[in-house]
Amino acid sequence: MRLHGKTAVITGGSMGIGFATAQRFAAEGARVAIMDWNRQALDEAVSVITAKGQEAIAISGDIQLREDVQHMVDSVLQQWGSIDIVVNNAGICEPASFLDIEEADWDRHMAINLKGTFLVGQLVAREMVKQGTRGSIINMSSVNGLAAEADQAHYNASKGGINLLTMSMALELAPYGIRVNSLCPGYIETRLTRAQIVNPEALAPYLRTIPLGRVGQPEEIADTALFMASDESRYMTGHCLVVDGGQLIKLS
Repeated sequence: MRLHGKTAVITGGSMGIGFATAQRFAAEGARVAIMDWNRQALDEAVSVITAKGQEAIAISGDIQLREDVQHMVDSVLQQWGSIDIVVNNAGICEPASFLDIEEADWDRHMAINLKGTFLVGQLVAREMVKQGTRGSIINMSSVNGLAAEADQAHYNASKGGINLLTMSMALELAPYGIRVNSLCPGYIETRLTRAQIVNPEALAPYLRTIPLGRVGQPEEIADTALFMASDESRYMTGHCLVVDGGQLIKLS
């Protein structure tokens, strides 16, 4: 098992990419702590994992709030003693034209997508440094952090910020043996995209931008996250890894 004996924290892990990643990590021997604000979805996700005889705990909280993030860190340390892997997956995407984005919507995207990634990364990294853990931190970005999409200025900016935050974290944490990378998915089937995917007219423009001609699945992102969390990527840090069916090369 590639993550045997490791402890992983996954934010936004109760559904979509986060849940697929939690299941993949648990299947590879990791103890998994899932942090989410939706208590019902959180409990259901953990039940699926523990029903297979794997280890998982649920931690309810909001990554925008330092006290909630600190509670998550303290809870995991109390349960398992250390944290080896973090997947900063929690995020939002609420499209709006640039001229119509409300200030509150801008602030919310920055608070959840960018500030939340910073808070979780910083508080967990402090513990890794304190314990001498040579950990792996994976920040969930997007192709939108590398190429602009219309009606997504706030989302694009938050994901671009995650990529530069990732590089900054990697630079400063490398002396401690902590690797930090970002994962940049393309168009993936999740609750955020499902309404478009089931609508052929809405889906067609997206498929035209994807050379492989199909929508990605959460499990395909989870497989990549597993590589980034494992020792197989031990010489990789500060990298933005794109998994998008070729979408970015066409957008470029």
